[in-house]
Amino acid sequence: MKASARLKRQLAFIVEIDKLKSVFRQTLLTDGSRYENDAEHSWHIAVMAILLSEYAADKVDAHRVVKMLLVHDMVEVYAGDTFCYDEKAALDKDEREQKGAERLFALLPPDQAGEFTALWDEFEKRGTPEARFAAALDRLQPLLHNYHTHGAAWQKHGVTSDKVLVRNRHIGEGAPALWVYAEGLIREAVNKGYLAEGRGE
Repeated sequence: MKASARLKRQLAFIVEIDKLKSVFRQTLLTDGSRYENDAEHSWHIAVMAILLSEYAADKVDAHRVVKMLLVHDMVEVYAGDTFCYDEKAALDKDEREQKGAERLFALLPPDQAGEFTALWDEFEKRGTPEARFAAALDRLQPLLHNYHTHGAAWQKHGVTSDKVLVRNRHIGEGAPALWVYAEGLIREAVNKGYLAEGRGE
């Protein structure tokens, strides 16, 4: 089977990112049947971007947001998923993910490697309206999952409401209306006993 050097690199990358389907998160599916994998998470928030872009704090290029959300967790093929409330694992998270990005995107032809690196870096820095909105969705999605599984992951890891509020507060930077909704969901989770109330509140 004949293929150009460019196509070979693109296909090698496509095969490599299939590994994302085997990187599991601490988030249960909303039906509670199993843990979600990174590929499912990325797909889910990409759909959210299409549906919810009207709630972005500023006018955004929804297509760019979708691309950013599909790319942002690819580095976890090598870096693994870091549970957001795991303070120890967070210590070297940036370094692991930077190395993962360099290794993974280097598989692509240079122009596409540059584009994917720029999208990943933009998401990480949250310096544009698109990145802030993308980050807001990345926080909102697991919040929805935790609520609909009656706080299973929160309870398993001893997470309290003050930590959830601090972790998710920047939803408001990218989508103020979604943060209002998220705050209400967190309060409701506490009231229903899904989430333990934190001392810092």
